[in-house]
Amino acid sequence: MMDARPYLERLAQLSQGKDPLEVQTGTASAIVALIESQPETHLRARPAPGKWSVVEIIAHLAEDELVASWRYRQMLEHSGCALPGFDQEKWAAYGRYEEWTSREALDLFRLLRNVNLRMLHALTSEQWTNFGEHAERGRVTVRSLAVHMAGHDLNHLDQIRSLLAGQSVAGQR
Repeated sequence: MMDARPYLERLAQLSQGKDPLEVQTGTASAIVALIESQPETHLRARPAPGKWSVVEIIAHLAEDELVASWRYRQMLEHSGCALPGFDQEKWAAYGRYEEWTSREALDLFRLLRNVNLRMLHALTSEQWTNFGEHAERGRVTVRSLAVHMAGHDLNHLDQIRSLLAGQSVAGQR
C-alpha cells in the first residue's frame, strides 16, 4: 500500500492559510475558465496509459464530493462515527469515467458542491468540531475535512492546468 502522507501533506500545504469555503466556492468556476475553450476530444484525451484525462479528473472531483457529502453528514449526525476509505481507482472503473462528458462531470460536481457549501455555511461552531474516525487518516473533523477538500481542489486544478498545457503531471492519477 502506498504511503499517503506525502499526498496529504501536499494538500495541507496547498490549502494552508486559505479559507476552505472560499476555495471550494471558486473551484467550479475555475474549472469552467480552464476548459471552456477546449475541444471535448482534448479534455477526454489521456496523457498516458493509466493516467486520467481532464474529464476523468472532474468526474473524480464530483464523486469525491459525493463521498465528502456523506462523511460530513455522518459526522454531524453521529459524531465519532467510523469513516471508511474508498478506492478511487475502483470508483473510476465502476463509474466508467472515460465515458463521461465534461458537461456531465462538471454539472454533477457543481450540484454536489453547492449543496455541501449551503450546509457548511449554516453550521454552528460546535458542529464544525464534530468528527469521525477515518480508516486511513484517523480523527477527521468537519472542519479538517473542509480544509482537506480545499487542498484536494487546488491539487486537481493544478493537474488540469498542467494537462491542458501539455505537461505530464507527477503523481497524477
